[in-house]
Amino acid sequence: MTYARNFLISLILIFGLFGNVQAWDHGRSHHHQHDHAAQTAVLSEVWLSSLPPEARDTLRLIKQGGSFPYPRDGVVFSNRERILPKQHKGYYHEYTVKTPGISHRGARRIVSGVVGEYYYTGDHYQSFQRIKE
Repeated sequence: MTYARNFLISLILIFGLFGNVQAWDHGRSHHHQHDHAAQTAVLSEVWLSSLPPEARDTLRLIKQGGSFPYPRDGVVFSNRERILPKQHKGYYHEYTVKTPGISHRGARRIVSGVVGEYYYTGDHYQSFQRIKE
């Protein structure tokens, strides 16, 4: 009886462990698929003329090389949200788009890429649109 009981307990443990490994692997692969989807997401586009006038002002300053009103303008944008296309560290830089009526930087930004592409976010990196000029 002891042998049969030990054998049964061993089977339960083995299948329990196997089930946990499968669940862990499924979770890992689901997470990987989510990351990949975020990295390859097709971004919508927005005409520069349809953005707020402050965004147009910021883009003009970026193209002129400054001077910028906020000390953090021009810092490297790390793309932690993985919404923008994956690039090497230092590829993207962010700039504040002023928001009338507030005394801090607000949520609006333009992110520029090294080859001259520009992205607008009005919700502090939750979403981006590629700017068409």
